[in-house]
Amino acid sequence: MRPQTTSHPAPQTGTFSFSKKALARADKILSRYPEDRKASGILPLLDLAQRENGGWLSQEAQDYVAKLCEVAPIRVYEVASFYTMFYTQPVGQHVVQVCRTTTCWLKGADDLTACAKKKLNLDLGETSGDGKFTLIEVECLGACANAPMVQINDDYYEDLTVEKLGAILDNLAAGKKTKAGSQTKRLGSAPEGGATTLVDFDVCENKTKKLADFTLPEAN
Repeated sequence: MRPQTTSHPAPQTGTFSFSKKALARADKILSRYPEDRKASGILPLLDLAQRENGGWLSQEAQDYVAKLCEVAPIRVYEVASFYTMFYTQPVGQHVVQVCRTTTCWLKGADDLTACAKKKLNLDLGETSGDGKFTLIEVECLGACANAPMVQINDDYYEDLTVEKLGAILDNLAAGKKTKAGSQTKRLGSAPEGGATTLVDFDVCENKTKKLADFTLPEAN
């Protein structure tokens, strides 16, 4: 085992620990990696710990992951503080993440942020007094073709307008849930109105000709 570099050599796990079900899941995750590469499990174990800890990562939870992965705690702190999907302070029941990167910004992300601020009566980084909502802005969430979009907990809400986002937040406040995905009802990232290519299969002079009948030209 490689030596650990830290001023905190033994993680202080406090009172945090995984449930039996979560511990079994953690063991399964760690079994994917060689014995001396347990650090590879930091990301999935942090996600598991966050779900076990009410949606955020206390220092005790991070130390617990460090102990399971056999790394210095600082290695876990670095990961937990870098990725926006991890929260090192308590958050609300619904974490509203507004994507602000180029495509979403061009399509009106600023308006979505303003809508969420007004609707939730929150500024960025704040949590509502009733513990229902936390509002933050994040960098690219990878749904650029369906911009603008917002992630709420594990769900993507895409092709948004101010009105659509307002309705989603109203539903959540009332204990209801809007179906995730594109809010224009398009399939995935398909063009609005349906597919425009590969819709006509009658492309050959001989209608019965199959793909297998085609041959590639010989190389010169």
